[in-house]
Formats: sequence, C-alpha cells, structure tokens
Amino acid sequence: MKEQKDDELPPVLVPFESVNPETLDAILESFVLREGTDYGVHEISLDQKILTLKKQLIKNEILLVFDPNTESLTLLSKREWAQSNLKNSTQTHEN
Repeated sequence: MKEQKDDELPPVLVPFESVNPETLDAILESFVLREGTDYGVHEISLDQKILTLKKQLIKNEILLVFDPNTESLTLLSKREWAQSNLKNSTQTHEN
C-alpha cells in the first residue's frame, strides 16, 4: 500500500464473512486476474486459485482490505497488513 497523506483515510479491514458469497467470488476472481501470478510448470485453474484464496481467508492467512481513498478492495497477507498499520500509526503520531 502507498504512504498515507494527511487528507487520506487509512485502509479498513473487511471481515470476509460479511461479504455475500457471490460477491466474494467476484472479488477473488478479480484479484487473481489482475495479479497474473505464474504458478510454474503446472497450470492451476481459475477456480482452484479462487478456492486457495478462500482457504487462506478462512485460515486468516490473508485479509480482505478496503482502501477508502481509491474505493478498492485488495488482499493482503497478515504481515503486509501489520506493516500498513504500523506506517499509518507512525504517520498519525507524527502529525
């Protein structure tokens, strides 16, 4: 995530359980398609990639995050989320 400016709002964690299942599938599909991840020698189907992301959400390995400044959703690892919150917290305290 980019650095937060004074007039920007911090990203918001979205509990994936609160999202309609069909909407969640569309969000995950969009993420997979925009990432264009290469899985090596063995091709993995779109459905399998989406299922893998769902499992990671259920295990709390990745998080669904809304950026109110860009009005977009993305997936972040717990580590990325923690780093994002640390940056936001530091910038808030500096102002």
